Amino acid sequence: MILLVVLASQIPYFISLDIPKTIVNKAIQGGAFQKVDGKVVEGATAAFLKLELALPKFLGGGSFVLFPGIALEQVAFLLAWSGMFLLMVIVNNGFKFQLNTMKGRVGERLLRRMRYQLFDRILRFPLPHFRKVKPAEMATMIKDEVEPIGGFVGEAYATPAFLGGQALTALLFITLENFWLSLVAIAVISVQLGIIPKLRKRVLVLGRERQLTARQLAGRVAEVVDGIREVRANNTSNFERADVASRLGRIYNIRFEIYQRKFAVKALNNFLAQVTPFVFYSLGGYLALTGELSVGALLAVVVAYKDLPGPLKELLDWDQQRMDIQIKYEQVVQQFNPERMLDPAAQAIDAGRDAPLAGALTAVSLSYADDTGVKLVDNVSFSINLADHLAVIGSTGGGKTELGMLAAGLLKPTGGSVTIGDLDVGKSPEAVTGRRIGYVGPETYLFPSSVLSNILYGLSHRPAERSGEMSADEIAERDSAIAESRRTGNAEFDRAADWLNYQAAGVANMDELLARVTELLKLVDFEKEIYEFGLRGNVSPQSHPKLVDSILSVRKSLRQKLDDPKFANLVEPFDRLRFNRNGTLGENLIFGKATGRKFNFDLMAENAYVKKVLDDTKLSDQLVEIGQNMAATTIEMFADLPPGHEFFDQFSFIGASDLPEYKGLLARTREAGIANLTPADRGKYISLSFKLVPERHRLGFVDDALQERFLEARKLFAQDIPDNLKTEVEFFDADKFAASATVMENIVFGKVAYGVAQAEQRVYALIGEVLDQFGQRKAVIEAGLDFQVGVGGSRLASGQKQKLGLMRALLKRPDLLVLNESTASLDSAAQKTIMDGIVAEMKGRGLVWVLHRADFADRFAHTLVVKDSKIVEQGKTVELMREGTRLHDLIKAA
Repeated sequence: MILLVVLASQIPYFISLDIPKTIVNKAIQGGAFQKVDGKVVEGATAAFLKLELALPKFLGGGSFVLFPGIALEQVAFLLAWSGMFLLMVIVNNGFKFQLNTMKGRVGERLLRRMRYQLFDRILRFPLPHFRKVKPAEMATMIKDEVEPIGGFVGEAYATPAFLGGQALTALLFITLENFWLSLVAIAVISVQLGIIPKLRKRVLVLGRERQLTARQLAGRVAEVVDGIREVRANNTSNFERADVASRLGRIYNIRFEIYQRKFAVKALNNFLAQVTPFVFYSLGGYLALTGELSVGALLAVVVAYKDLPGPLKELLDWDQQRMDIQIKYEQVVQQFNPERMLDPAAQAIDAGRDAPLAGALTAVSLSYADDTGVKLVDNVSFSINLADHLAVIGSTGGGKTELGMLAAGLLKPTGGSVTIGDLDVGKSPEAVTGRRIGYVGPETYLFPSSVLSNILYGLSHRPAERSGEMSADEIAERDSAIAESRRTGNAEFDRAADWLNYQAAGVANMDELLARVTELLKLVDFEKEIYEFGLRGNVSPQSHPKLVDSILSVRKSLRQKLDDPKFANLVEPFDRLRFNRNGTLGENLIFGKATGRKFNFDLMAENAYVKKVLDDTKLSDQLVEIGQNMAATTIEMFADLPPGHEFFDQFSFIGASDLPEYKGLLARTREAGIANLTPADRGKYISLSFKLVPERHRLGFVDDALQERFLEARKLFAQDIPDNLKTEVEFFDADKFAASATVMENIVFGKVAYGVAQAEQRVYALIGEVLDQFGQRKAVIEAGLDFQVGVGGSRLASGQKQKLGLMRALLKRPDLLVLNESTASLDSAAQKTIMDGIVAEMKGRGLVWVLHRADFADRFAHTLVVKDSKIVEQGKTVELMREGTRLHDLIKAA
């Protein structure tokens, strides 16, 4: 379609080249009109758009008039042809617009196809290959490096066809007007096409080097980010600065040489393009003076050639881009084409089997070698009934880890086989191994979403049909998106559908699924932490309506318990008419929770309205003084502590990274005096003062007079707050739920008292009693499941991540569960509790546990002892634990 449009576009382009000659010769010079003494006769007319067909000599010669034209006088004739020229300009631009749109669509579709295919290939990389690749480099290649390839494909055929067609059309036009001028143009074009591409070859080589070094830089930056703790702990930050500076220097040298060569080629190309008009003006002018070429024809030739360098230059650029893209493409292919890639059929969505796995778990001459040929599992054989539980023990690096991964189908054997009944695990599609077999390794990766999303991730097998729940417009939008996915070779799945496999979890709907998740929380000893996440988290009426509706009743009941004299001093409740000494000065001022950034304590002092309130109540100067004293006290106490010390989180107002800034601020204060500080420095002191908690920090800065002024400021703040700031704060109200406050803050409606022994634990216990009374503990746990785990689960401890991984695997009720040192990060008591629970949960189903402690093997019916990639002992655990066996010695050592 693009080539057809290109072909059609040459017709109006050729006409637009010829029209200037007609305007000059026939309209302006009057060549189409009757003349007397060289002047056009007044009232003479000429035919506009007259169409004649020349007849060949064998038909008698002459011409045949197809359309007699429209008779116009000279001015009208001039305006008509000028209008025709403008029309051709519009038509040509219309063709260009259509071509660019079509090229853009082709390019974007191919870019989408390529990015999808590369991601698809990543999903099919063999697991050991991921040790060799850097995630940042893979992401950069998919995001950035293939974009020029996709963009080029739209140009691949259209650009040479369109620009080449324009150049040939212009050259043909010049040839028809004057043969000698056409030879000049052809000679210059030949030089351009012969020399310029050769000069650009070095630029292409440098471009490849630039791409490789930039990719390596991205990978190095990602490595430093991942290993930032090691950098800090070993004082190697300056070494890393030197390394990155060296890499940047190499990139700079490459890029600068590219610029030098590129602009040298450009200068030569521009010179050649300008030589030709010189010849045209001199030779063409001479021919016009001698009468061999009309002025209109010369003008038309110059105009035609003026349009020639542009297409030629773009054609040369296109050829350079083509070679550059070829290099990029070869590099991409090299990076995304490892050995032992999974067959696409192995990840087909419906390649699984419905029947559960049964029979014996058997390994026959099983071997696995890494890329270097080193055997990590060497000729291993064993067989146990799937319903029996198997422990695998041995030293680290002896092959036990790889054996577990082979049993789960995550590694493909290089020799022998692993079977379950008649199923060859190594040759089975992921729809079998990923649904019927569960696997948890020593490290669990968590995606940056909620706890619940990560737990349910293991059930995301296939989309459910949702047409019955959708409107006609939604169905049309979905079908259109799927059709476009089909055109671009993408997966034709409905991402917005419900992907959860409820049947795999043994439930019918989301309510039952949440109940099952709650059961598993208890099984892996994770319920208490999730409950605390729920108390510390925020909920909305939309996400947790029942919990929100019960909050006020729970608050009232808790208040009644706190009124008991033995609990009376645990919480200082919020009261609009009283200063709360367990709250920050900032909270005491706004008496609420900030919903946006404008009333964030670090920014609040810069707010014009807050400044006005503080000035009107004469608080500004005193808060500056308090902030100065807080800064001085902090620096005196914490200046010698290393960054990251726990005291900064527990006691300091200022983070370790901010200490130098406040040291400078104090120095400026001593030099200029507190009365002469800049507004910005005053704001820093005031912001710091907002973090002071009188009962916690006990610095003696907050007396009764200051408390009274804060109450006055609080009243003024709420009374006169502008309309545009009302949504930035949610005021405390005993009769309302505050969405910006945590669940615990909403229930307690006050501040837990500092200085009272075990106050927080006792309040937690009272809250638990009240929640149980109202049947809302489960709702708080469900709210805790919304806790965001951070990138890679960075907001969770390693033990918590392992628990979550265990839940993810257990939720899909696997026929075989392979656990590879999956509780190593937990303490001994927690390991035993969780292990006993999982062993009971998997009764009647297969369980292979690669243990990091041999003394846990007594919970399993069979044991394999692995050493140096081989099984050195196997059999019933009871028999292997007798004195004198290797297992007995390992347990004794443990």
